[in-house]
This record gives sequence, structure tokens and C-alpha cells, in this order.
Amino acid sequence: MMSISKTQTRKHKERLFELFSQISNALANPHRLELIDLLVQAPRPVDELAILAHMSIANTSQHLQRLKQAHLVISQRDGQRIYYCLADPMISQLWIELRRVAERQLVEVEQELNRYRSHRLDLERISLEELNKGLRQDEIILIDSRPEIEFLSGHLPGAVSFPTGTLVQRIDELPMGKTMVTYCRGPFCEDADEASILLSAHGYPVKRLEEGVAEWQQAGYPLEKSEIKI
Repeated sequence: MMSISKTQTRKHKERLFELFSQISNALANPHRLELIDLLVQAPRPVDELAILAHMSIANTSQHLQRLKQAHLVISQRDGQRIYYCLADPMISQLWIELRRVAERQLVEVEQELNRYRSHRLDLERISLEELNKGLRQDEIILIDSRPEIEFLSGHLPGAVSFPTGTLVQRIDELPMGKTMVTYCRGPFCEDADEASILLSAHGYPVKRLEEGVAEWQQAGYPLEKSEIKI
């Protein structure tokens, strides 16, 4: 009887690890990871995700269904459109920790990041703590370089929305005399780099926040949000 009991116990343990592997298997694809990265920012329909991820709508839908099967994303219908979003805030944390492990264990990550963001090492950076202090002391104008839908879904307190494509037409709206801090989706996004370079060329003192909304929240700071109907 003891042997049978141990055998049954072992089966239950193996089943547990099999369930854990469903999550890792769902994430074990670069396209699905990029979709997670995009959904950290805001809910989106398939066609918008396809454009942002440079995939066909059919492929994007297949990857989303795979993530949905693992309960990593959920879908909501709004009329004729279906929007996808993360199933739980912990998935955002999981994505951040996965990236951190990769950065620590794979030297190629830093090398490829410097190739992708070719001006990354030229930009002066600001930490989350320094930014929080500067905002409280009213020394900073915080520029959110992401698309407006992402800004509305959640942004750093006090940030103003200047999507990279609109900044050049609106740059005169920004006053001189304060430090401009740019941010976007995080360290694997180049929109804030482009904004920093443009602002610097127009004579503004600029710093770049490497982190995005997910890292800001993980550090214990609140977001400001606007209601988005989906």
C-alpha cells in the first residue's frame, strides 16, 4: 500500500510541473513575448497588434490564442472588434523578471540592445528614484513618447503625452528652464531615444528613463489612468 501511495503522489507532483510548463511553453516564442510586451502597455485588437509586431493578422491571432489557452491573456468584445489584454497584473511582473534573468545570464542581450538602440549609451539616464524626487520638487517635465492609447491606459504621474511622431510639430509647447525626461515602453523601446535626441537638438536639457510603466509600478509607485472603453 505504501508503494501505491508513493506512486500516486509522484503522479500528482509530475502533473503540477506539467501545469507549470504550460506557462513556459506558451512564452517560448519571440512573437508571443512581443505581444505580451505590447499588452503590458494597453489592451489592443488583433489588427493593431499585428501592425505593431510586424506580423500578419492570421499569425497574430494564432499566437494570441496560444497565450489565451495558457490563461495569460483574455479577450473582450466591443461591437465587431475583439480586444486582448493581460489576464493578470502578475504576468507583467513575470515578463520583467524573465527579461532580467536574460540580461544577467546572456551577454548577447546587452550587445543586441546596444545595436537596436544605437544612441542608448549617448543619452544621460535618470533613475526611478531620481525621477520621483524631481517630480515632487517640480524640476522636471516628463514626456511620455508612447502612442496615446498607451498613455490613456496608464502613465507615470504628471507625464504629458507627446507621441514621437507628433513631438516635432508640438515642441514649441514645451517651456525652457526645466529638465525634460523621456520614457516609453521600457528599455527595449527606442521611441524615448528619438524624443531625447530631438529635444536635445532644440536646446532642452534631457534625461532618459530606461524603465516604463511596468517597472515603475513594480517599484511601488502609482500610475495615473484614464478610462478607456473597449
